Amino acid sequence: MIRRVILVLLVFILSACTTAEKRTAQPALQADHSSIMQHEQDEILEALYRQHQEWQGTPYRLGGQSKRGIDCSGFVQLTYQSRLGIPLPRTTEQQATVGLEIHQEQLHTGDLIFFRINRHTRHVGIYLDNNRFLHASKSSGVMISELDSAYWQSAYWKSKRIL
Repeated sequence: MIRRVILVLLVFILSACTTAEKRTAQPALQADHSSIMQHEQDEILEALYRQHQEWQGTPYRLGGQSKRGIDCSGFVQLTYQSRLGIPLPRTTEQQATVGLEIHQEQLHTGDLIFFRINRHTRHVGIYLDNNRFLHASKSSGVMISELDSAYWQSAYWKSKRIL
């Protein structure tokens, strides 16, 4: 009987001395939000430059929606739908009502930029980067312009974030 007790105690002591595999907590992989955002911005910018290459020089035509001629809001609507998969309204006035209004200093790739050319004429383009935007201009058709030019600065109305 004593032998059994000693044997049980011995087994108990020896089993208590074995060590379990030590597990250390692995740090959770945390995605860097800013790098994800930058990656998305880069993809959007690339898509917008592809759109520019495909449509560059297409003449301006009020109400147009083809390579024979396109107006500014039609080009923005077509670009958002075909390159970014986002439907937008057709006219500049309608497009100016969607999204989040932002300050010009907050512009990111893909934001919409609106201009008041005169009392009756509105214009819209898509911000690229480095104060450049993509649009269909009456004088040159689909093109990239400098936002900080005197003409566009004087006509600047507002900016909207859709993405």
